[in-house]
Amino acid sequence: MLKRWSIPNGYKDVLRISLPLVGSMASTTVMLFTDRMFLGWYSMDAIAAATPAGLTAFMFTCFFLGVVAYTNTFIAQYTGSGENREVGSALWQGIYFALFSGVILVAIAFTAEPIFKLANHPVEVQRLEVIYFEILMIGAIFSLLHDALACFYSGRGLTLTIMIVSMIGAAVNIPLDYALINGKWGFPQLGIAGAAYATVLGHSLILLLYIVLVFRPGNIRAFYLVKECKLKLDLFKRLMKFGVPAGISFFVEIFAFTLFLFMVGQLGKMELAATNITFAINMLAFLPMIGFSIGTSTLVGQAIGRGRPEDGVVATNSALHICFCYMASIALIYLLFPEWLFTLFKPDNSLGTDYSQLVQMGRVLLLFVAAYSIFDTGNIIFAAAIKGAGDTRFVTWTIASMSTGLMVIPVYVSIKYFNGGLYLAWSFITAYVCLISFIFWWRFKQGKWKSMRVIEPRPVIILENPGVPTTEI
Repeated sequence: MLKRWSIPNGYKDVLRISLPLVGSMASTTVMLFTDRMFLGWYSMDAIAAATPAGLTAFMFTCFFLGVVAYTNTFIAQYTGSGENREVGSALWQGIYFALFSGVILVAIAFTAEPIFKLANHPVEVQRLEVIYFEILMIGAIFSLLHDALACFYSGRGLTLTIMIVSMIGAAVNIPLDYALINGKWGFPQLGIAGAAYATVLGHSLILLLYIVLVFRPGNIRAFYLVKECKLKLDLFKRLMKFGVPAGISFFVEIFAFTLFLFMVGQLGKMELAATNITFAINMLAFLPMIGFSIGTSTLVGQAIGRGRPEDGVVATNSALHICFCYMASIALIYLLFPEWLFTLFKPDNSLGTDYSQLVQMGRVLLLFVAAYSIFDTGNIIFAAAIKGAGDTRFVTWTIASMSTGLMVIPVYVSIKYFNGGLYLAWSFITAYVCLISFIFWWRFKQGKWKSMRVIEPRPVIILENPGVPTTEI
């Protein structure tokens, strides 16, 4: 244990890169959690609408986010091979894709009404879902662009900057969220629309901060950020070749969970609200894990770029040990304090009997989440490791087949034809997470990823360039 702390890519290196990313994800988690909490206080219809609408917006955005985020792997591998000029080129390809994606998402925003009619949720919930969805989709370009710019830091392992920027965004978003939902401090009372506007404004601020930080004179000189600003079709095609499967896998999984929510909504408003709140609580565990996922991909990518894939094995195992301890602790909280977690979402105007029934449902749902959280560790870390090398197609096919065969179809059939209840539906999610974690573990142990690269093979160059910024901010 002590030996693994200090070795290259051991616990110390994993924590150095991943903890700031965890801090960044924690900021995002707090933003989303407080958004749901404020809406829960505002009305039961608002919290019932926010998660399906937010998840649907994220579902349409996540393919593009997945491709943009894969810029991180290109920058990591170019950093490992010492090719600083190509770091700038890779960053610009991610920016161009983000701009193109934003235009598409604005067009999708205008399809909100027919999308939510398909869900067959109560009419008032549908109306709120449409409002929330449209605003988030129109403003999605800001999050896509700042995610592309964040790769400039995450791919090089300089993640403290990302944490600071995210915390500033959260510090502005949270009070703005409360004010716009409830009409406080001179702001209009906008309800669920206020929550969406606050989210978009928070992402806009984060984008502005990244523009100022990335395009500083020192970075422009060291990484040729002006000279390499053109669209390079060969590099852009490579980003598409590896990034598109990563985006598809991200989309397919979110799509499966979105369909799950829509189908649960047909069981009743109480079942939908209990599921929404459970997902919101689970964000406390899941989103910080994304920080370790990005950190693992970065370390594996840099190891591949250096021509030392065994360093990636060390990094992956180190991240797995740390994340297992974290997820086990979170699962214990779910088991010991379910009622307290659910009371955070209790609306002021709720009826005691109704909310008591909601909490009873939630207690059982958190048992499912506690069970699959441990397995989710392997799912997240092993998938991140093989994607960091370029094994994105396997991840895509696995998620597509398993989510369809183990979650979407069984849940649909059980609810539509066999009057299956809420707990049966959740048992399918649990089975999906557990099985997919074993599949990614097997793929990682197989080792095919060790011979993969996303960048063009070139001689490994070790540069000592004092002109390259190596400090944060």
